[in-house]
This record gives sequence, C-alpha cells and structure tokens, in this order.
Amino acid sequence: MKKIFRILILPAFALLTVTGCKKSFEDLTKNNNVPSVVPASLLFNGILNKMADLPQSSNEIYSQYYLYNYDYYGNNRYDGFANGGDNYYNTLKNVVVMEQRAAATGGAAINPYEALGKFFRAYFFSKMSLEEGDIPMKQALQGIDNLTPAYDSQKDVMVQSLAWLEDANADLTKLIADPNSGGTGVGAALSNDIYFGNDLAKWQKTVNSFHIRLLLALSKKTADIDVKAQFAAIVGNPAKYPIMTSSDDNLQYKFVAPSNYYPQNPDNFGQNGSRQNSSATYIGLLTKFKDPRVFVTAEPSRYLVDTLKQSPTSFDSFVGADPGLDLGVMYNNATLQRYSFINRKHFYSTYIGEPSIQIGYPELMFNIAEGINRGWATGNAETYYINGIQASYQYYGIPTVAGSSIFSAYFYRPGATKGPADQSSYDVFPVTVNWTTYYAQPTVKYADGATGLTQILQQKYLALFRHSGLESYFTYRRTGVPTFTTGPGTGNSSRIPTRFEYPQSERTVNATNYKAALTSQFGGSDDINGIMWLLK
Repeated sequence: MKKIFRILILPAFALLTVTGCKKSFEDLTKNNNVPSVVPASLLFNGILNKMADLPQSSNEIYSQYYLYNYDYYGNNRYDGFANGGDNYYNTLKNVVVMEQRAAATGGAAINPYEALGKFFRAYFFSKMSLEEGDIPMKQALQGIDNLTPAYDSQKDVMVQSLAWLEDANADLTKLIADPNSGGTGVGAALSNDIYFGNDLAKWQKTVNSFHIRLLLALSKKTADIDVKAQFAAIVGNPAKYPIMTSSDDNLQYKFVAPSNYYPQNPDNFGQNGSRQNSSATYIGLLTKFKDPRVFVTAEPSRYLVDTLKQSPTSFDSFVGADPGLDLGVMYNNATLQRYSFINRKHFYSTYIGEPSIQIGYPELMFNIAEGINRGWATGNAETYYINGIQASYQYYGIPTVAGSSIFSAYFYRPGATKGPADQSSYDVFPVTVNWTTYYAQPTVKYADGATGLTQILQQKYLALFRHSGLESYFTYRRTGVPTFTTGPGTGNSSRIPTRFEYPQSERTVNATNYKAALTSQFGGSDDINGIMWLLK
C-alpha cells in the first residue's frame, strides 16, 4: 500500500511543477521595481534634450567660428561629413510613443503632446534631410513592421514638414484658446518642459519662427513650393501666426550647476583654453565692421599687444586664423600668441556659461529681413535688420542706446595664476560704444538689393556665433555668405562639402533603398560634394 501511494503522488507533484513554471520569458525577466510604461512627460523631456545642439562641437568648426590649433584635441577638417549625418529616428520613435501615452492617459485628439509632436516631426525630419538629402519618412517609424523603409524625396520631406508646422500652429491656437479642450488627466497637460516651463504660447511662437527658418532654407525652390505665400501669410498675420517678439521668447538651452555644466568652464580651462582660437571668417567680419562684440567673444593677440604694443581695445589687435591653414603652421602661430583666443571671461569663468540658443529672436529678425529683401512680403527689411543686430548686442550686454555708452571688456591677463573663475585674472578695459556711429558705417547701414541681402546674411552669421547648431553652415551653403575659406587645414583645397553622407546603418540594414536613393540623387555615390535637390 505504501508503494502504491508513492507511485500516485509523484505524477501529481510533477504536474504541479510543470504547471507552476508556465511563464513566458518576458514574465520571468520583468523587474517589478522598474516602471514598464513611460509617461508622456518623461518622453517629452528626453526629446527636448535631444533637440539641443550645444557648443563645443564640430558644428562650430564646420561653421568656421573657432578652430583647433592642436591636433591632439581635434582638427578643422570636414572629414566628419563622411561619418554620416544626424540620425534622429530613435528620437522620432519616442515622439510616436509620447503621443500614444498622452492619448492613453486622458489626452484628447488634440492635446499639447500631439501638437508638439508635429513640430518635432518637422524639426527632426527636415534637419536630417538638410544634412543628407532624401531620407525615409512615410514608411519610417514602423518598427518591425517595416525594417527597410523607402526613401522620400527631399521635396516631399519639406512639403510634409511645412504641413506639420501649419497643423501644429492650428492645434496650439485651439489649446491656448481653450485649455480644457486638450482632455483630462496627465495626458492633457504639458509637463517637464526644460525650455518654456510648459508655456504653450511660447511654443507656438517657436513653431512659427521655425516655419520661417525652413522657408528660407528653400529660397532656391520658390517655383516648386509655395514658399513666398507661406512666408507672407506668417509675417503678415501675427494674430494667426504668433512669432517671437523679443529675446525673451528664445528657445534656448540653459546650463545648470552642479548637474549640467557649460562645455567650457573653469574645470577644463587648462586643457582647452589655449587649444582653440578664433577663426578669421568670424573675427574678420567683426573687425571689418569695428564691431564691439569682438571685445566680448574674443581676446586680442598677445603678440600684438605685448610685443608690438598695440592697444588691447584696438580692432587691429584682434586676429583670427585662416581655417584652411595647415594645422602645424596654425599651432606654431597660436603658440606665439599671434591669434585671438575665445574670450576666457565670457566662456570659461563660470559653470553655466551662456544659454545655448536653438531657435532665437535675432535669427528670426534676419530671416524676415531676408524674405522681405527677396520680395516675398511687404515690409521694411531695414527695421528687422536693425532689430536683429540690436538683439545680438543686447545678448552680450552691449548698449544700443543713441549716443555714446561705455561697457567693460575683460581680457585674460598673461601669467594669471588663479584661474578663469577669479576676477583678478582679468584686465578690465572701458570700451566706448556708439550705436549711431556703428550703424552709420557704409558696411553696416542697410542697403537695398543684393548688397542689403549680403549685409543681412553677414549680421546673421555674427549673431549665431556658437548657437543654433549647423544653421550658419546651412546658410553659407545656400547663399555663399560669408565667405568660407579652404585649404590643407579643412581637408580640401578647393571647396566646402555640401552634404553629410548617410549614417552607416543605412548601408547595412537598408541597403537596397539606400542605393536607390544614391542613384536618383548623386549618380550612385554617397558623395559629400553631391548637390541635393534644394540647392539646385
């Protein structure tokens, strides 16, 4: 009897064991201490951080603002274009999930996350296209349902991006007029906004200001896209299309100590402070215009000041290096203090530096001035032009009132031992500024026609120093202003590349569509000198 009992109980135990282990791999590996669903607000915050193009990157080299003079830290070549442009598809997937989570947690069909999702699509898709040309768009973001999306033409990407911006503006208009229309619950309320503190009115201004930027990027394609009509509609109807009205509206990334330092700060001054010097492309314009912004963003050549005894506040004492210069020659000249370094007081003396503007009021003013100069809308281009220059002045704390004013210039003292954070490390010089005199110069005072267009683009370049990522490079590529120089130091003796190659991943996981895109655009070659549609 005892033996029979054992025989009966063993199968029952085995059955219980098998039944108790019927869990999926996902169930067994799930960590109950980690949230399995990410809220829309957290995804939103991650997307905002991904938007930021911050200083101390190759974008500034490509825009010829400042240069490396020592190849251990970097160089001034455009070889990076062959490494591929930006890939924002993972970020765009998060945009889709953000919208889904907002809808699942109380957001109505039109809610803040959905409205800004359209802006993010326009921002990231258009930026990748501006860098590379045709890109996957309509079939992208489908996950395992389509791992090899076809490429859309650059024209289609731009038309769709402009449509997204139009829709985003309309949705934000509705939400601002009736906040309750966005639904109920957490999916209906914007949260975790590092730029505007969840202010939808500020976001609407950004959407429309970016819309104008994108229209200017299409200045060669007014016969293919209704660029002029869209531009005139936005500029002529601020009630329907609010735009930035002052620098208080800037979409700008602010650095916070101790968690998020400005890339150049007292801690890395010893490593970087003398390894970078200003570019002649940037400094040359400032000195040509006798522009006081040079006293804030750069320092005089110590050779000219200490050896040749020139005044440190003379415009002749500021010298930028030619970006095309051989790096060994540039290093030797920099060692001899023949160039202007980036201003140590402005860029190295604190941990929070200056806010990094992504889309800003000064740029908007120049963009509107350019559109009016091109005849896209009625208005006074000079007024916008002046507003742009003055906004840039004010950003640097330079007075713009009529008559003479004085502000202080700070230059790092040779031999200073207490570091860039200590006030005693700087010599202070009073600088007299007279806005009226500055603007009266023939090189600065706005003129109509082609001369005026060049002036607008030159001043826009100065205003975007260290801001807005590749925007200055894109403007140069589109207009040829200002003049970028080439040579051994840039990696090409005759020209600046016109596009980034596609990311390496496209060559391996989407090879068929990648090759077809190259054939239709660039004769089959992923060429950094290929001419994309919007440049033809």
